[in-house]
Amino acid sequence: MSASPAALTMEDLAARQLPVRCRAALDAGARMQFMYAWFPEGPDTPELRYVLHPGRGEPPHLWRCRPGKESPPSLAPSAPLLSWYERETTDLCGIAFTDQPLPQPLVLLPGARAARPPLLPGPAPQLSYTPSPHPLPELAGTAPEAIQLLPFGPVRADVLESTQLAFYYLGEAILHYHPQLFFKHRGMEKRFEGLPPALGTVLAERVSGVGGVAHALAYCHAVEAAAHCEVPRRAAWLRVLLGELERLYNHLHYLGHLCHTTTLKVGEAQGKYLEERAKQINTRVSGSRLLRGLLVPGGLRREPVLAGLAADIARLQSDFQIYAGQLAATNSHLDRLISTGVLGRRLAFDQGATGPVARASGLDRDPRRDQPHGAYAELPLRVAVRDGCDAHARQQVRIEEITNSILLIRAVLEGLPEGALCAECRPAPAGEGLGWAETPRGTAYYAVHLDAGGRLRRVKIKSPSFSNWRVFPYTVHDTNMMDYAINEASFGLTVAGCDR
Repeated sequence: MSASPAALTMEDLAARQLPVRCRAALDAGARMQFMYAWFPEGPDTPELRYVLHPGRGEPPHLWRCRPGKESPPSLAPSAPLLSWYERETTDLCGIAFTDQPLPQPLVLLPGARAARPPLLPGPAPQLSYTPSPHPLPELAGTAPEAIQLLPFGPVRADVLESTQLAFYYLGEAILHYHPQLFFKHRGMEKRFEGLPPALGTVLAERVSGVGGVAHALAYCHAVEAAAHCEVPRRAAWLRVLLGELERLYNHLHYLGHLCHTTTLKVGEAQGKYLEERAKQINTRVSGSRLLRGLLVPGGLRREPVLAGLAADIARLQSDFQIYAGQLAATNSHLDRLISTGVLGRRLAFDQGATGPVARASGLDRDPRRDQPHGAYAELPLRVAVRDGCDAHARQQVRIEEITNSILLIRAVLEGLPEGALCAECRPAPAGEGLGWAETPRGTAYYAVHLDAGGRLRRVKIKSPSFSNWRVFPYTVHDTNMMDYAINEASFGLTVAGCDR
């Protein structure tokens, strides 16, 4: 389950200690997860929080740093995955980091202006915008005039979210790739401020529409940690069922969309047909195709409808097994996946890859097993890992995860305990908690801080697509234009999970 503050190790560090401690933790096998800032005593008292995992089976370890008016040192030279979090903190909280390798703005695009940092305490400032060119790398070499630039977006065809993709290419070869995200300023973290904790679940479900259960679950875990609330066992088991139903429809959509990019039209139609069947199952279970409206801090709002679910899942499993076998036997599809978008294990670790992307690069990490939440510690969880490091390995991981999700759903239905659905969950005033859950795209974290009245004061969201978008460009450089769409689809990225 989520960890209470008493179960987490919190250590106070001076700013000058951070680089040395970071290097020592990494040398010991720990992994930095994310960092964020908040202002416990007003805009002049920033507090930095760093979250790292010492190893499998151990709870997260937290570092707390109060730099005052001093600029804290960047940890990105040792832990590159923290670069985006530091740049985000600079843009939204006004805290600059010394020796940041890439000090350019990340979230506030060129031409965007805010009267003051958006995440300072108080009302959100209005953003103004003056059209400005996006800075791109300068070309160097013997014949830069032969290199072409393709700026694609931010408006893209179909229903794709807003992103500007800049390709420097020579013939079909991509020499450099630069994605520009953060066109949508939804201000999700700011929207939590002042809400009662129970109402925050509604927002968490909508941070990333296709990961609503997992985001709401991570949020609920954080609130429950702040309240030292023990979720009833039946509710914990049912939360597993909902999380795995969410994984099913996401991975089925993923397979169909991946077939679309390899022009395997029959495979696309079959994958999206199975996705639709999974969403219809969700509707019968919860009343929502996206499984919204059931989670609440302390457990579940109401009992899901389980009548007929075992039979529905059995039929879906039978048809999926045929579909997966056909994908594995279609050479024209496999030829486009194998050796496309290679992401090596070391690079995946250093740059922060998470979820199926990380597990397809040989990183055997899954918080459902390593830091179990809900009832996962009681259920037969298998972790799908591959070391192919390419688009084919990423497809294989998701195929195996669909099978594993079906096994988990059946185990829940066969062993579901009786009991209450919800426990009282009232966080103490000025309390805090950290929660996490494994979404279909990787691990989501929520850090929750409450004010003296018991309302939300600061909510930090670490979304998996924020991590995987940072990793993705490393698999595009020195590849070719014909494989780009396949590579992007193999990562299963969402922009909403990044542009929070």
